Amino acid sequence: MYQIDFNRPQHIHFIGIGGISMSGLAEVLLGRGFKITGSDAHDSDLIEHLRANGAVVTIGQKAENITPDIDVIVYTAAVHPDNPEFAAAAKSGRPMLTRAELLGELMQNYHKSIAVAGTHGKTTTTSMIAHILLAADCDPTISVGGILPAIGGNIRVGASDTFVTEACEYTNSFLSLVPTVGMILNVDADHLDFFKDLDDIANSFHIFASQIPADGTLVMNRDSKKFDEVTSGISCKLVTYSLKEDADYTAANIEHDAFGCGSFDCYESGNLLGRITLSVPGIHNVSNALATVAAVRTLGIPADAIIEGLKNFTGADRRFEYKGKMGEVTVIDDYAHHPTEIKATLTATVNYPHRETWVIFQPHTYTRTKALLPEFAEALTGADHIILAKIYEAREKDIYGISSQDLADEIAKYGKDVRYIPTFSEIEEYVRTHCKPGDILITMGAGNVTDIGPALID
Repeated sequence: MYQIDFNRPQHIHFIGIGGISMSGLAEVLLGRGFKITGSDAHDSDLIEHLRANGAVVTIGQKAENITPDIDVIVYTAAVHPDNPEFAAAAKSGRPMLTRAELLGELMQNYHKSIAVAGTHGKTTTTSMIAHILLAADCDPTISVGGILPAIGGNIRVGASDTFVTEACEYTNSFLSLVPTVGMILNVDADHLDFFKDLDDIANSFHIFASQIPADGTLVMNRDSKKFDEVTSGISCKLVTYSLKEDADYTAANIEHDAFGCGSFDCYESGNLLGRITLSVPGIHNVSNALATVAAVRTLGIPADAIIEGLKNFTGADRRFEYKGKMGEVTVIDDYAHHPTEIKATLTATVNYPHRETWVIFQPHTYTRTKALLPEFAEALTGADHIILAKIYEAREKDIYGISSQDLADEIAKYGKDVRYIPTFSEIEEYVRTHCKPGDILITMGAGNVTDIGPALID
């Protein structure tokens, strides 16, 4: 594999530069003096930000974007071999790296690196770590899979030897990373268009854990499925956290305020580290906070910075994000697109002041919807009223014989108020006339369902 010398800037071209991770990597390299060009299918705020920092970005992916002066080409898993720009890049004979390979090479330039892996909670946990490191004046470089207000976007370029990033398991991309601190928040069945089953997923997480150097650390949730299989035979230090079991980091005396935000006594190896108060709701965020504490303590971060950082974290974009009011109805947007995430969000909603809960859910990909149909149905029964939008196909085609109506039929077996409404305009009209004062309305999913909230609020 081609190795980039980060002390000798080159011309790097990104195919799919507008993605949340790709744009972040491009910005890091811009900060190191590299010439950056790229292409994407659509314009966006992230692309405009890159242009403002000196990148040249073309909208539309075509062969002529591969120019003779390019030294290295970086592409995402979403780019297929039949993409004309990718085909031209491959034909050119120039070095090509995946997004994950570039991230892995970049990580090697930092003495302290944290890679946050897990089926759920990566963006929130990475954001929590970011807030703590900022409170501790560590000047870290941070790459997060969402927009974090505290850093003004999805990337922060610091001057220290500390680097924090998310580590996505899809297509085994996280196996390109060798962090000094690896984190596994949970192991669950997802991305079944790539993985065969849960055992296959657990095996990939085991490989990720096994790659951590012997003098490094794995932080893992003791409550996770496949804990023993993932941690078996690893050579690095293992640090655990748990809401249920004996572990290195635990929470006691958990309480929730009027908005569902948790506070708890955090214990480190049986000793009280301090009382932590969160500004994000849900018991799942207590677990994410424990993971965060475990990780930053390996870097020697003091308790006061941990307490301050977690208190100041009010959430990343699209993570139970308050959007505004539709009359007297509270509108929330959430990224949940897996049954486990839906359950966590709806459990957090119980402690949030409201009358009844409405969910507008947009299933994300045909393969995930088909593979987990019963689990989706059960998870969504936590809402009083469920509206299903058309499946967001993302990288897939409609060839799997599944639709949102199938999910609606499955939910209806539980006796819930559910309906499939295919267009956003019809959904907006329906909720405007059926939601009542005091209700909470959550737009939910990883696709463009997020566009509904702004159209509804006053």
